Amino acid sequence: MKKLLFVVNPKAGRNVIKADLINIVEIFSDAGYSVEVYPTKGQTETEEYLYKNAAKFDLVVCAGGDGTLDNTVGGIMMLEKNLKRRIHLGYIPCGSTNDYARSLKMSLDPIQAAKDIMEGEICHVDVGRLEDTFFIYVAAFGPFTDISYSTPQNLKNALGHAAYVLEAGKTLFNMKSYKMTIWFDGEMVDGEFLYGQITNSLSIGGFNNIGTKDMSFSDGLFETVLVKNPETPVEFQRIITSLLTDDLTDDMIVFRKSSRVVIKSEEEIPWTVDGEYGGSFKTSRVSNIQKAVSIILKDKRPVLS
Repeated sequence: MKKLLFVVNPKAGRNVIKADLINIVEIFSDAGYSVEVYPTKGQTETEEYLYKNAAKFDLVVCAGGDGTLDNTVGGIMMLEKNLKRRIHLGYIPCGSTNDYARSLKMSLDPIQAAKDIMEGEICHVDVGRLEDTFFIYVAAFGPFTDISYSTPQNLKNALGHAAYVLEAGKTLFNMKSYKMTIWFDGEMVDGEFLYGQITNSLSIGGFNNIGTKDMSFSDGLFETVLVKNPETPVEFQRIITSLLTDDLTDDMIVFRKSSRVVIKSEEEIPWTVDGEYGGSFKTSRVSNIQKAVSIILKDKRPVLS
């Protein structure tokens, strides 16, 4: 009998997965799988458990938010270095925002998502790496980027996306910029930047992502957006207008598509990766690992486009 490891974050979103857990396990069992359930205990513990145990299973399915998916992918990526085969991954999104799932047009109903995994096909998607940390869809620095991991879980569960908006308001008057030099596949850019994001997603923080008109989940390229530090109200307004209209041609914005981004700054930059703290570095090396993860999708169109 085939074996399935079901990684479950019991605290994700509004805890809806608890009510559906038995029905989901039954769906997997009816499809011919022997199911082992692993409740997540934290980022490090989850990655270590997958590193040690995922190779024993034919399929790994994780249920939770973007952070749970990130932890699962991190464990699989570490393990696959020493394996001669791919570990297939299914995802049941049940977090507060579910950026990656929305981008890939996954069902947000846990039962339907489980059925889609059993009926879907393997697709290969890119994975990012920031120093020694893997991420599935975004690495970012600057105002608001730490909200997803600094917002209390009970607040996120109670208010959903509104909780992020409330926490964002607290940081409006504490914005910091960084002087840095950036290399995009060899091209060099200097400047003082307030905000930056390196992404592979159509949605960030529950909103449509910018600069994704021609993006692909499997082309080996990131979409990077850097926002310069405004010195006048006019420059600030130009930034707002550019971001609202998705017009990234203003010189207050730097937009590039590249497979590698290297950032050097005069002080350490704290990063957020997939909604979790990703470390602080003076030199930040980010690389795209093309088609590194084999994920099961019912609708392959987002990956094929």
